[in-house]
Amino acid sequence: DRTATEDAVERLAQRAGGLHAVVNAAGIDACGPLDKVGADDWERVIHVNLLGTASVVRAALPHLEASRGTVVDCASTLGVRALPHATAYCASKAGVMGFTRALAAETAGRIGVTLLVPGGMDTAFFDDRPDAYRPGADARLNPPEYVAQAVVFALGQPPGCEVRELVVCPSEEASWP
Repeated sequence: DRTATEDAVERLAQRAGGLHAVVNAAGIDACGPLDKVGADDWERVIHVNLLGTASVVRAALPHLEASRGTVVDCASTLGVRALPHATAYCASKAGVMGFTRALAAETAGRIGVTLLVPGGMDTAFFDDRPDAYRPGADARLNPPEYVAQAVVFALGQPPGCEVRELVVCPSEEASWP
């Protein structure tokens, strides 16, 4: 919901006295063959993962320019290497990659922009999925704190220095590259 996003970002900026960083880490999925996933479910993935990311950045941009702040957008290794039955997720995360790269070019010298590409994460993301769409018992997944450390690293760069792209995945990640 773009309007709700804009309102929430503005309220936060007012309460915090501005914004110095934004981290977009939205990620939902609608698993299954393209012709079996409902159109509303498929489009919701695009809306949350891609358009939600863009809405947050658009709303935060004036505040980030004022503070010379930083955006960190989380894509996924599945934005690079696609899997079947994940068309919406792969498309949305590939879109986040393109959006973030274009944003970095567009805002160069005004704000910092980092594209974070995490691999499989050990989070609740997989909890409500059928077994066919869950990582196997032997899957190597990163704990969220590893990716959080990468975000802190990206945000901790001195002014004028950016980590433009950062892949964070287990050493045995099957989806990279």
